[in-house]
Amino acid sequence: MSRPEPSRRLQNLSSAIFSEMAQRKQEAARKFRVIDLGIGSPDQPPAPHLIQTLTEAVQRPDVYGYPLSEGSPRFRQAVADWYTYRFGVALDPQREVHALMGSQDGLAHLAMAWVDPGELVLVPDPGYPIYAASVQLAGAELYPLPLRAENGYLPDLEAIPAEVRQRAKLMILNYPNNPVAAVAPLAFFEQVVQFAKRYGIIVAHDLAYSEMAFDGYRPPSFLQAAGAKEVGIEFNSFSKSFNMAGCRIAYVVGNERIIQPLAVLKSNIDYGVFHPVQEMAIAALEADMSGRYRNPVGALYQERRDVLLAGLSRIGWTIEPPKATMFVWAPIPAGWSSRQFAFRLLEEAGVVVIPGSAFGREGEGYVRIALVKQADELLEAVRRIEQSGILQQKPPQ
Repeated sequence: MSRPEPSRRLQNLSSAIFSEMAQRKQEAARKFRVIDLGIGSPDQPPAPHLIQTLTEAVQRPDVYGYPLSEGSPRFRQAVADWYTYRFGVALDPQREVHALMGSQDGLAHLAMAWVDPGELVLVPDPGYPIYAASVQLAGAELYPLPLRAENGYLPDLEAIPAEVRQRAKLMILNYPNNPVAAVAPLAFFEQVVQFAKRYGIIVAHDLAYSEMAFDGYRPPSFLQAAGAKEVGIEFNSFSKSFNMAGCRIAYVVGNERIIQPLAVLKSNIDYGVFHPVQEMAIAALEADMSGRYRNPVGALYQERRDVLLAGLSRIGWTIEPPKATMFVWAPIPAGWSSRQFAFRLLEEAGVVVIPGSAFGREGEGYVRIALVKQADELLEAVRRIEQSGILQQKPPQ
């Protein structure tokens, strides 16, 4: 009897580079105290009042039953209230808000809920890996939307071939963007709405970095664009905005008809987010709306951005400062591939960054640097990069 093999749908998933970087990190750790600027996991805990809310909630005996998959009524109301407060967007908490176990949960299952084999999804390139992976897991086809510096890392909708526009069923967007750290103006979202209406395309926007913005910039919601709720939905998360990455709570909001198939799929997979974590999330939104607590994430990552980019500029690596996210999208010296540069940086400086090619073909020529260490560690990373001489080295042949 032949030996069983894993499902073919797993073959195109892009975890290989992350696994390879983890293995190379272990090897480098024999030589260095490695500074890991690879994975975008917040290094700070939630605010004390949120931890206190969670601590009190888990002591209640009535919170250990199955929660509702869609989220508690209080949670959905808090999300709707916050969207009105933050973006001026009105949401029906019963029909237009649904809880998720992290935004990746919703993004991973959206294509399964909406597309069949042979149907087409428009996916940003470079893009967060789950976008392409979700399409592949659903057995559908993807069409990459190139995000290039000359276009401000916005997709050129008019450059999409006519037959692709006609076939496309779903478009995934993400601003502020991971990995390229670009932002999108509301005018672009208005163009997307018109494009989606013209061709009957569902729009799914990932807004996970809405509160991680700098220099007074306030990222808009896709749902602020006129008519957006007619064609789209939006994902947002507590992971980055409130340092709750391990809590696994997020939500999707917007068009009820688009959310409902995802809700049906999820109701067959899980029983929802643990009640005390929902209470913690409610407390985060309520404190933000009340003004009693100033969310520090924007200021924290702005300081780190400034420290890192000033240091890199001093040693000859000049990078455009991002307006948002916890990442820096850094062009590498000519002649290197992004994998070669990232591997050499780890081997000679003990600094982990992610090759841009891990996020798609258009990511070649860049590396993604995560601002997930304190300022002194970022300065140490700069010192090591300078000492390694990699910026002046000839690339491998």
